[in-house]
Amino acid sequence: MPSALIQRPERATAAAPAGVPRRRTRVFALAEARWAGAALVLFLIALPLQLTGAPAWAWGPLYAAAYVTGGWEPAWAGVQALREKVLDVDLLMIVAAIGAAAIGQVMDGALLIVIFATSGALEALATARTQDAVRGLLDLAPATATRLSDDGSEETVSTAELAVGDTLLLRPGERVGADGRVLEGASEVDQATITGEPLPVAKETGDEVFAGTLNGTGALRVKVERDASDSVIARIVKMVEEASGTKAPTQLFIEKVEQGYSLGMVFATLAVFLVPLAFGADLTGSLLRAMTFMIVASPCAVVLATMPPLLSAIANAGRHGVLVKSAVVMERLGQVDAVALDKTGTLTEGTPRVTDVRPLTGCGLEETALLALAAGAEHPSEHPLARAVVDAARTRGLTIPQMRDFTSSPGTGVTAVVDGHAIAVGAPSRLLDGNDAASARAAAVAESLEDEGRTAVLVQRDGLPVGVLGIADRLRPDAAVTVASLTALTGSAPMLLTGDNPRAAARLAEEVGISDVRAGLLPQDKVTAVQEQEKAGRKVLVIGDGVNDAPALAAAHTGIAMGRAGSDLALETADAVIVRDELATVPTVVSLSRAARRLVVQNLVIAAVFISGLVVWDLAGHLPLPLGVLGHEGSTVIVGLNGLRLLRDAAWNRAAAPARSDR
Repeated sequence: MPSALIQRPERATAAAPAGVPRRRTRVFALAEARWAGAALVLFLIALPLQLTGAPAWAWGPLYAAAYVTGGWEPAWAGVQALREKVLDVDLLMIVAAIGAAAIGQVMDGALLIVIFATSGALEALATARTQDAVRGLLDLAPATATRLSDDGSEETVSTAELAVGDTLLLRPGERVGADGRVLEGASEVDQATITGEPLPVAKETGDEVFAGTLNGTGALRVKVERDASDSVIARIVKMVEEASGTKAPTQLFIEKVEQGYSLGMVFATLAVFLVPLAFGADLTGSLLRAMTFMIVASPCAVVLATMPPLLSAIANAGRHGVLVKSAVVMERLGQVDAVALDKTGTLTEGTPRVTDVRPLTGCGLEETALLALAAGAEHPSEHPLARAVVDAARTRGLTIPQMRDFTSSPGTGVTAVVDGHAIAVGAPSRLLDGNDAASARAAAVAESLEDEGRTAVLVQRDGLPVGVLGIADRLRPDAAVTVASLTALTGSAPMLLTGDNPRAAARLAEEVGISDVRAGLLPQDKVTAVQEQEKAGRKVLVIGDGVNDAPALAAAHTGIAMGRAGSDLALETADAVIVRDELATVPTVVSLSRAARRLVVQNLVIAAVFISGLVVWDLAGHLPLPLGVLGHEGSTVIVGLNGLRLLRDAAWNRAAAPARSDR
C-alpha cells in the first residue's frame, strides 16, 4: 500500500521525464523514402504531360527515371532473392512493369513501380521508428549515479561502471541508477515504468528498487544487486528486440501462394512465347501474345483483391480513433481468439481519484468538512494522492481553507495547521499508534477500504483520527462493455495481466467480469503468460499502455496500445493504437477486421474468375491486346470498388453493433 501523501519538490518534478525521450527517425533520412519520393514526383510530373497530349520526348524520360528511381531497390532485392532460389512477386511486378512498357503501357508500369516503392519505404520507416523507441527506453536510466565509498565519501560515476555490491546515494527527485535493495532510508518511488502501478510505492530498508524509476522526497542508500546489462530496463529492451525479431513472419493471404504463382506465371509466359515459335509462328505475334498473357495473368487484380478491403478498414478505423499500422495487422486482428489486458491506464484511467469520504462516528465532521480539511493540508503537495484529494474538493465546489506550517515526512505523511487545528494526512499504518476507540474505528474503516481495492488515507485533527479517505484509480466507463464484447468475439473471457497488487487487481477484475487475474507481474512475467497462451495454440491480443507492457505487446500475435497516455515504446511496439483511449473501439476494430477478411475472399473469387477466363481466351483463341487490357483493368476496378465498401461509416456501425448489443 502506498504510504504517506508527501510533497514532491520542484526539482523532483523537473527531473522526471514524462516518458521515453523521442528520438524519431525522419522520413527522408531513409534511402527507401528518398527513392520512393523521387519516383512519385517524377510520375506526378509525367502523368499530366501525357494526359494533355505533350510529345513523348517530354514525358517519356520522366517515366523512365521513375522506373529507375523507384524500381532499382525492389529489383535488386528480387535478384538477391533469386540467389537464394526464391522468386517473389516484387520481382515479378518489376518484370510486369517493364513488360507493360514494352507493349506501350508505360504509365501503368510506372504506377506499379511507384506503388511498390512507397510500400517499401513505409515498411522501412516502421522498422526504424520501432528501433528508435527501443533505444530511447535506455534513456530512462540515468547516465550517472552517486557512489559511496567505504569511508563515506561520494563520487559521481557512470552507471555503466557500477558493479554488484556498490552502495549508491539516491537523493530526492533522482532516478535510480541500478537495480538494487534499500540499505537505509525511507521514501516513495514511482515505478510505473516497470510495474505499471498507478501510485508511488513506499520503500524502506530491505525493499527492492529498479533502475529508471523515480525517487520521491526521501533519501535512500541502495546496494546494487544487478549489473547494468541485467537490469529490468535492459531486460525489457532485450525482450522487445527478441520478440520483434523472432515473431513468425506475417503475410497477407495472397502472399502465402506468392512463390508458386510467381514461378507458374514465369514458366507459362515463356511457354506462350516459345511454343508457337517452335511450330513456326512469327516472332512479333508470339511476343505480343506472351505480353498479353503476362498482362492478363499478372496478379494486379489479386493484389487489389486483398489490399482495398484492408486499407479501407484501416482508413475507417482511423476516422474512429484507431490507428492500425499496416494491412497485415488489420488482417491479423480478425484472427485473435484470446485477449490479455493491462490494468492501469488500460482498464482504468491511470489517475487516482477520491472514491470514499468516511468521517468517523463522534468526530463532529460531515463528509464535506472532512474533505476540506484534508485538501487544505494537502494543497501545497504535488504527490498524486494529494492532487486527488485537492481535485475532489474542487469538484465538489468546496472552499479550500488556508494553511500554514506545512511539512512532509517521507513514509509518514503531511502535517499543517488548518483553521487553527493541527491536521495530519497520511498512511493509517504510520499515523495510528494508539489503542483508543477512535483509532480502532479508523483502523477498521481503513481495512474495509483496502479490502475493496482502495488506498486508505487517514485524516487526524489535533492528534485524533477524524476520518478516512478511499482513493482508487477510476475504471474506464466502457471497460465492462469491452470485456463482455471481447468475450463474445473470442469465445473466452480476457485475462488481466498487471504489476499492481493482487487485492486491487482482483477487485477491479470482479467489477468488469474477468476471472483469470495475474497480479504483481514484472514485464518478463507478462511475456511468459502470453507465450503460454500462444503455445496452447491461441492467437493472443494484448492491450496495454506502458513500458512494462511493451515486451508482451511485441510477443503477442497482435498488440494494441492506448494512445493518450501510452509510452513511446508501447506505441511503437504495438501493432495498433487507440488514439482517443476509447476502449470500446477494440472489439469494433476486431469485428471490422473480420468483415475485411470476408471481402478479401469475395474479391479473390472475382479476380480468379476474370483471370482464368482471360487466360483461357488468350491460350485457346486470340485475345486482342486492348480487350485483354480492358478485361484485366475491369476486374481490377470491380474488386477495388468492392473493397472500398468498408470506407463507409455504415461498415463501422455494423462492426460496433455486437458491442452495443452487450450494453
